[in-house]
Amino acid sequence: MKTPKRTDLADRRSTAAEAKAAQLAAYRAKMEADEPARLARQQELAAIAEARAARQEERDRLKAEARRQQQEEKRLAAEAAAFNDAANVAARAQAEAQQKTDSMISRVVQDEAARKAERDRRYAARKARQR
Repeated sequence: MKTPKRTDLADRRSTAAEAKAAQLAAYRAKMEADEPARLARQQELAAIAEARAARQEERDRLKAEARRQQQEEKRLAAEAAAFNDAANVAARAQAEAQQKTDSMISRVVQDEAARKAERDRRYAARKARQR
């Protein structure tokens, strides 16, 4: 035969408190049992984060090095272009100076030829008057 279960409020409250205490004890026991695994996992995650940071630093370093190399190449290209421009300007100036010199020489030669022609004309005119 079964005994009827008569639980009043105080019995229910004490049973609930005992159940909560048992759950808390079980949770603490589980946490203590899982402590080495949790610490190992934390160390593993820390190692992963450290490796990730090292890889990121390496990528950043490589990018900075590539950027510096690219800037150096641009600087060298700009210097080469400036040198070529200066060489072109110098060549153009030299060509203009040569042309100017040539034109001055040709003008001097023309003037000399004109003077000689004038002298020869006067000489011929004087000889013509003497005859």
